[in-house]
Amino acid sequence: MRSPVDNFIGCFTLSPSVALARLRLWASLAFVLLLSGCATFAPNPPQDQSNICEIFREQPSWYDYAQESEEKWGTPIATQMSFIQQESSFRSHIRPDRKYYLGFIPGPRPSSAKGYAQAQDPVWEEYEDQAGSLFSRRTHMKHATDFIGWYNRRSQQQAGISLSNPEHLYYAYHEGAGGYQRGTYRGKPQVLSAGRQVAARTNRYQAQLNACEAEFQCRKFYQVWPFCRS
Repeated sequence: MRSPVDNFIGCFTLSPSVALARLRLWASLAFVLLLSGCATFAPNPPQDQSNICEIFREQPSWYDYAQESEEKWGTPIATQMSFIQQESSFRSHIRPDRKYYLGFIPGPRPSSAKGYAQAQDPVWEEYEDQAGSLFSRRTHMKHATDFIGWYNRRSQQQAGISLSNPEHLYYAYHEGAGGYQRGTYRGKPQVLSAGRQVAARTNRYQAQLNACEAEFQCRKFYQVWPFCRS
C-alpha cells in the first residue's frame, strides 16, 4: 500500500496537468484544515451572557482588550460587550446564514459581516487602513473591541452621538453615520428593538462591572497598585 508521501512524490511523475490538479487539491485541503483549526481553537461563547462579571471570569483577557479600547477610543467597556453580545452572542466565526434554493442549494450570504463585531468587508478595510493593520482579525476579541471603539468614535465625530449613549451609537453602528443622520433606523422596528436591548444590557453590564471590576485590575505581575486602577 502506497503511503501519502509516496503519493505526493508520485504526482510529479504524472503529466503536468494531472500533477498540478493534485497539488491544488492538497493545497485546498490544507487551507480548509487551517480554517477549521482556527475555529476549533477559538474560545467558546460564555455560558452566562447576562452577567459581564461571569463573562470576564471565563475570559479575563477580554477585559484587558475592552479596557485598552476604552482608553484609546472612549467607548465604555460595558457598551463594547453589549454590542458584541447583540451582534454575535460572543461567537468568533459567525456569519449571516445563507439563503438556500429548493431547500438544499446554497446561495450567497446576505452580507459580508463576520466575527464578534459582525463588521462588513468595506468598513473593516477602512478600519485596517486607519487604525488597525493587515494582521487584524474580525475573529479575535482584541481587534473586535478595538473596531467597535474606533467605529463609535467616528460616529461621535460625524453624527455628534455621545459615547455614553449606547442606544444611538448602536443605531449609527447598524445604519452608518449618514443613515443615522437621515433617521433610517426609525422605520426599522427590528433595529429600534435591538438598540433598546443594547441600552438596557449596557446599563445592566455597567452595574455588574461596578461591583466586580477590581477582580480584573492589577491581576498581572507587572501591574502595580494603585497605578493600574482606573
